[in-house]
Amino acid sequence: MHLTHSETALKRKSADIAIVPFWIEGTQIKIACDASEFAPLAMVPIKAKDFSAKSEELAFLYRSSGKEKRVLLVGLGKKKDLTVETLRRCYATAVRLCRKKKWGCVNFFFPDGSDEISYVTCAIEGSLLANYAYDMLKKETLKNDPTFLLKEIHCVGIDKKTFSECKKHALLIESVQFARDLINGNADDVTPELLASHAKEMAGSSLKVKVLHEKELEKEKMGLLLAVNKGSNKKPALIVLEYRGDPDSKDITAVVGKGITYDTGGLNLKISGSMETMKCDMSGSAVVLGVLQAAKNLSLKRNIIGVIASAENAIGPDSCKPGDVYVSHGGRSVEINDTDAEGRLVLADALSYLQTHYKPSRIIDLATLTGGIVVALGEAASGMFCNDDKMALQLTEAGDRTFERVWRMPLYPEYKEALKSSIADMKNSGGRKGSPCTAAAFLHEFIHKGTAWAHLDIAGTAFLSETKVYHPTAATGCGVRLLIDYIEAL
Repeated sequence: MHLTHSETALKRKSADIAIVPFWIEGTQIKIACDASEFAPLAMVPIKAKDFSAKSEELAFLYRSSGKEKRVLLVGLGKKKDLTVETLRRCYATAVRLCRKKKWGCVNFFFPDGSDEISYVTCAIEGSLLANYAYDMLKKETLKNDPTFLLKEIHCVGIDKKTFSECKKHALLIESVQFARDLINGNADDVTPELLASHAKEMAGSSLKVKVLHEKELEKEKMGLLLAVNKGSNKKPALIVLEYRGDPDSKDITAVVGKGITYDTGGLNLKISGSMETMKCDMSGSAVVLGVLQAAKNLSLKRNIIGVIASAENAIGPDSCKPGDVYVSHGGRSVEINDTDAEGRLVLADALSYLQTHYKPSRIIDLATLTGGIVVALGEAASGMFCNDDKMALQLTEAGDRTFERVWRMPLYPEYKEALKSSIADMKNSGGRKGSPCTAAAFLHEFIHKGTAWAHLDIAGTAFLSETKVYHPTAATGCGVRLLIDYIEAL
């Protein structure tokens, strides 16, 4: 999708349609931008009470002359209540209509405001997030299926500095779309090998990539990761991406992703209705790849290490068995009392490897880890478990800015009690009670003392049960924008 701009309305391109914002100021409906040519046209639906400028409300008009013969009025709601998330949603709603009507070139007008750059970039962000389709597996496009994508968004009335910020956000959204594609892909295609291949393609002068295959994993004694993959005919991998955007600094943020490319539940087999979406169980790994790709493309002046623990939790004659004990990379023995609690096993080995070979300043892991977090928080927020108050606050603030919100959950010592084993150092599952909390407690056992760490359970936010205004498919790529914002703000 091509992004262009003009500094004045007079210099704008001809387009299929103009998107023009309106808001409610006091008791009046007013045009929200410097585009007086559209005001008289808008009075017709306003006087007829067909358009009240409520948030996400649309009114579609024609005119006989001008650079656009079609005009779409977009309601922003009350001016005093306007937020950047309102803008994401309102412009995304407009884009969805343009896609449905197959209008490929669109002129965007933006609301006036004291925080113009923020207004414009978030409107662009919502638009680009909504301008996504996953149709690679379709032989032909079905009638009324909204796979048509905008070809060009022309930003009207913004200066070069603001447009430069828009282009940065466009690069960021490219990485979100990349993550979405991986999550939406077939599990037979998106394997640990493919994830490793994508990582290698990203390698360059600022980004080094290392992949540990089965023999290297055995040498590293990564017994938990290997145990999870025992029933699969796919080969596991630990993928390490090292981005050095600020070589003179010792500050390093590590992001660790769960990469279970398909999860049957193992011998503790999932029931019907619980397995159909399990290609999304590698969402954490897709986010890690998206974050590293974005950091590289944006030339982010930060140091980031990405680690992906990838395996397939399948069933076969060699599958790990409930009740058996395996030894982790860090040396702790773990009784497997639930083979469907596999994500924490691969993450435990990845976290241990990371801290053994690197010295990260902070660690964030992302995983579609528990159904319990969906019961607790639904799909509106990711569950955050954190051992550092400052880090938790910074992640919460980043979540509020990007609307990839996180909600802090308890990490009480009592949750470790459920993980006690009579035959090993610990069990991998504490059962149904407080399942997100006991899962986080398990991971916390593999964090070295003094290391700031956050665990994000994205089971509810990574793969939606129904599409949303700027999430046109189940896969959201949630976490890419959150973490780039968090890391930039450090």
